[in-house]
Amino acid sequence: ARFLAGGLVEAALPDLAGRAVQGLVPVPLHPVRRREREFNQAERLALPLARALGVPLVADRVLRVEATRNQATLDRKERRLNVRSAFGPQGDGVLRGHWVVVDDVLTTGATAAAVSQVLRRLGADEITVWAVARATSDAGPPGGRAAWEPV
Repeated sequence: ARFLAGGLVEAALPDLAGRAVQGLVPVPLHPVRRREREFNQAERLALPLARALGVPLVADRVLRVEATRNQATLDRKERRLNVRSAFGPQGDGVLRGHWVVVDDVLTTGATAAAVSQVLRRLGADEITVWAVARATSDAGPPGGRAAWEPV
Protein backbone atom coordinates (compact mmCIF):
# COMPACT_ATOMS: atom_id res chain seq x y z
CA ALA A 1 0.00 0.00 0.00
CA ARG A 2 2.82 2.40 0.82
CA PHE A 3 4.40 1.98 -2.62
CA LEU A 4 1.12 2.36 -4.51
CA ALA A 5 0.00 5.29 -2.37
CA GLY A 6 3.33 6.98 -3.07
CA GLY A 7 2.72 6.63 -6.79
CA LEU A 8 -0.76 8.08 -6.37
CA VAL A 9 0.59 11.08 -4.47
CA GLU A 10 3.30 11.61 -7.09
CA ALA A 11 0.76 11.54 -9.94
CA ALA A 12 -2.19 13.35 -8.33
CA LEU A 13 -0.48 16.03 -6.24
CA PRO A 14 0.63 18.22 -9.18
CA ASP A 15 -2.94 18.16 -10.55
CA LEU A 16 -4.68 18.81 -7.23
CA ALA A 17 -2.23 21.12 -5.43
CA GLY A 18 -3.44 24.69 -5.46
CA ARG A 19 -7.01 23.66 -6.23
CA ALA A 20 -9.65 24.17 -3.55
CA VAL A 21 -10.13 20.51 -2.65
CA GLN A 22 -12.44 20.08 0.34
CA GLY A 23 -11.57 16.44 1.04
CA LEU A 24 -10.97 12.94 -0.25
CA VAL A 25 -13.60 10.18 -0.26
CA PRO A 26 -12.31 6.62 -0.59
CA VAL A 27 -14.66 4.17 -2.31
CA PRO A 28 -16.31 2.42 0.63
CA LEU A 29 -16.49 -1.31 1.20
CA HIS A 30 -19.61 -3.06 2.41
CA PRO A 31 -19.28 -3.80 6.17
CA VAL A 32 -19.17 -7.56 5.53
CA ARG A 33 -16.33 -7.25 3.01
CA ARG A 34 -14.49 -4.83 5.29
CA ARG A 35 -14.65 -7.36 8.14
CA GLU A 36 -13.33 -10.06 5.80
CA ARG A 37 -10.41 -7.91 4.57
CA GLU A 38 -9.88 -6.04 7.85
CA PHE A 39 -9.13 -2.84 5.92
CA ASN A 40 -10.33 -0.73 3.00
CA GLN A 41 -7.64 -0.55 0.33
CA ALA A 42 -9.01 2.73 -1.06
CA GLU A 43 -8.66 4.35 2.38
CA ARG A 44 -5.07 3.17 2.68
CA LEU A 45 -4.28 4.60 -0.74
CA ALA A 46 -6.11 7.89 -0.12
CA LEU A 47 -4.70 8.78 3.31
CA PRO A 48 -1.19 9.83 2.15
CA LEU A 49 -2.73 11.98 -0.61
CA ALA A 50 -5.09 13.64 1.87
CA ARG A 51 -2.13 14.38 4.14
CA ALA A 52 -0.06 15.76 1.25
CA LEU A 53 -2.94 18.05 0.26
CA GLY A 54 -3.71 19.01 3.87
CA VAL A 55 -7.37 18.02 3.51
CA PRO A 56 -9.52 15.53 5.43
CA LEU A 57 -10.09 11.94 4.43
CA VAL A 58 -13.87 11.62 4.70
CA ALA A 59 -14.84 7.96 4.92
CA ASP A 60 -18.19 8.33 6.68
CA ARG A 61 -20.40 10.36 4.28
CA VAL A 62 -20.79 7.75 1.52
CA LEU A 63 -21.68 4.22 2.57
CA ARG A 64 -21.83 0.99 0.65
CA VAL A 65 -25.38 -0.04 1.46
CA GLU A 66 -25.53 -3.15 -0.74
CA ALA A 67 -23.16 -6.08 -0.83
CA THR A 68 -22.43 -6.38 -4.54
CA ARG A 69 -20.86 -9.04 -6.70
CA ASN A 70 -17.17 -8.74 -7.45
CA GLN A 71 -16.83 -6.27 -10.33
CA ALA A 72 -13.86 -8.14 -11.83
CA THR A 73 -16.17 -10.96 -12.95
CA LEU A 74 -18.64 -8.68 -14.76
CA ASP A 75 -18.84 -7.00 -18.15
CA ARG A 76 -19.39 -3.24 -18.60
CA LYS A 77 -23.21 -3.33 -18.46
CA GLU A 78 -23.26 -5.75 -15.52
CA ARG A 79 -20.79 -3.56 -13.60
CA ARG A 80 -23.00 -0.49 -13.99
CA LEU A 81 -26.09 -2.41 -12.85
CA ASN A 82 -24.17 -4.04 -10.01
CA VAL A 83 -23.29 -0.73 -8.33
CA ARG A 84 -26.29 1.33 -9.45
CA SER A 85 -27.79 1.44 -5.93
CA ALA A 86 -24.84 0.12 -3.95
CA PHE A 87 -23.95 3.45 -2.32
CA GLY A 88 -25.87 5.91 -0.21
CA PRO A 89 -25.32 9.07 1.82
CA GLN A 90 -24.83 9.20 5.57
CA GLY A 91 -24.94 12.05 8.02
CA ASP A 92 -26.29 15.55 8.02
CA GLY A 93 -24.99 18.60 6.27
CA VAL A 94 -24.16 19.50 2.74
CA LEU A 95 -20.82 18.96 1.02
CA ARG A 96 -19.81 21.96 -1.04
CA GLY A 97 -16.89 22.52 -3.31
CA HIS A 98 -14.45 20.12 -4.93
CA TRP A 99 -14.18 16.52 -3.68
CA VAL A 100 -11.84 13.75 -4.80
CA VAL A 101 -12.94 10.11 -5.02
CA VAL A 102 -10.10 7.61 -4.60
CA ASP A 103 -10.25 3.97 -5.72
CA ASP A 104 -7.67 1.26 -6.26
CA VAL A 105 -8.58 0.23 -9.83
CA LEU A 106 -10.68 2.00 -12.45
CA THR A 107 -12.06 -0.31 -15.12
CA THR A 108 -15.35 0.94 -16.54
CA GLY A 109 -15.78 3.82 -14.09
CA ALA A 110 -19.10 2.41 -12.83
CA THR A 111 -18.07 2.40 -9.16
CA ALA A 112 -16.53 5.88 -9.30
CA ALA A 113 -19.65 7.17 -11.08
CA ALA A 114 -21.94 5.66 -8.44
CA VAL A 115 -19.93 7.20 -5.58
CA SER A 116 -19.79 10.53 -7.43
CA GLN A 117 -23.56 10.48 -7.85
CA VAL A 118 -23.97 10.25 -4.06
CA LEU A 119 -21.52 13.13 -3.58
CA ARG A 120 -23.53 15.22 -6.05
CA ARG A 121 -26.71 14.46 -4.08
CA LEU A 122 -24.86 15.63 -0.95
CA GLY A 123 -24.08 18.93 -2.70
CA ALA A 124 -20.56 18.54 -4.11
CA ASP A 125 -19.96 21.06 -6.89
CA GLU A 126 -16.97 19.37 -8.51
CA ILE A 127 -15.70 15.79 -8.31
CA THR A 128 -12.38 14.42 -9.48
CA VAL A 129 -11.61 10.70 -9.51
CA TRP A 130 -8.15 9.27 -8.96
CA ALA A 131 -7.20 5.59 -9.00
CA VAL A 132 -3.92 3.77 -8.68
CA ALA A 133 -4.46 1.62 -11.77
CA ARG A 134 -6.73 1.54 -14.80
CA ALA A 135 -7.73 -1.49 -16.79
CA THR A 136 -7.15 -0.76 -20.46
CA SER A 137 -9.79 -1.18 -23.14
CA ASP A 138 -8.05 -4.31 -24.38
CA ALA A 139 -8.73 -6.08 -21.10
CA GLY A 140 -9.87 -9.60 -21.76
CA PRO A 141 -13.30 -11.02 -21.09
CA PRO A 142 -14.49 -11.60 -17.52
CA GLY A 143 -12.40 -14.37 -16.05
CA GLY A 144 -9.70 -13.78 -18.65
CA ARG A 145 -6.36 -12.08 -18.18
CA ALA A 146 -6.71 -8.29 -17.98
CA ALA A 147 -4.16 -5.79 -19.22
CA TRP A 148 -3.33 -3.14 -16.59
CA GLU A 149 -1.59 0.17 -16.81
CA PRO A 150 -0.79 2.67 -14.07
CA VAL A 151 -2.93 5.79 -14.00
